[in-house]
Amino acid sequence: MRRFTLKDYPSLARRMRRGYQRNYLAMYSSLHGGIVTDPVLMTIPIDDHMVHRGDGIFEVFKCVDGNIYNMGAHLRRLRNAARILYHKLPFSSKRIGEIVVETIRVGGQKDCTIHLFVSRGPGSFSVNPYECPESQLYVTIVRLKPPFMDFHPGGARVRSSAVPIKPPFFAEVKSCNYLPNALMKKEAVDLGVDFMVGFDERGFLGEGASENMGIVTKKRELLFPKLEHILAGTTMFRVIDLARQLVESGDLARVGFADIRRRDIVNAAEMLVVGTTPNVAMVREFDGRKIGDGRPGPIYSKLSALLLDDIANNRKVLTPVWRRFPKSSV
Repeated sequence: MRRFTLKDYPSLARRMRRGYQRNYLAMYSSLHGGIVTDPVLMTIPIDDHMVHRGDGIFEVFKCVDGNIYNMGAHLRRLRNAARILYHKLPFSSKRIGEIVVETIRVGGQKDCTIHLFVSRGPGSFSVNPYECPESQLYVTIVRLKPPFMDFHPGGARVRSSAVPIKPPFFAEVKSCNYLPNALMKKEAVDLGVDFMVGFDERGFLGEGASENMGIVTKKRELLFPKLEHILAGTTMFRVIDLARQLVESGDLARVGFADIRRRDIVNAAEMLVVGTTPNVAMVREFDGRKIGDGRPGPIYSKLSALLLDDIANNRKVLTPVWRRFPKSSV
């Protein structure tokens, strides 16, 4: 077996290139102290606690048409996760936001996804977090994929997952220990459906692999699961805020959180999937049974339109990357 040294790295790097890496636009690393654009340089040390113990936190959000959507909510959730898991953020939220903007600019695409990680840092292969001298920040910019409904206009098929859901303490933080989520996604692919969703030990609806789910009852209630067993999704909360307009217009009777059983889903008028990547998607089939009439419903259509408008035009939740909004616009 050949032994490689540092001088062999250029030739190794050429061999490491893969077609899917063309979607990786730029990466900031606090270890490097700067930004790289060659995907083979977008690496994390093997002794980083995030790699060998899952001891890190992360956020995924997006930039659409040159504006970062809802970054403030994501950075607030990041700070909350850091507090719960005793992580020390390496920079202030303001500086992290500046780094995100700078890295997107280097990536050069107006439509992209931001994958932001805070790790305990490298230090040893021990389980002991105190052996990691300082935390690190990694920000990777990836080409944005179109939302789910763009490719699936007929809606999603959802199945109940056999993977146990996370206990409340871990459910409320977006940590890098995402093994249950990865297994749920594997289930979906293996079963040939679009999304899986978990249920707690009492039979109440949880969340998907990386999405929140809710229902519209026949009483015109938009309901999401109580927060004990799910991540407080930033898109879910934006949808809840926007849905209050539908309460005012009379399209919905109320919006809130509730214990949702399988029978509530089967009897629902609509079932929705919400998240950073899918935006708002409608579910046409749950566990092989049609939801509603199996077609996009009125609440889905109105919420989807409201969210798309929010993403495009709500300057209160947009951070421009290449320009500034006029002062009078906010």
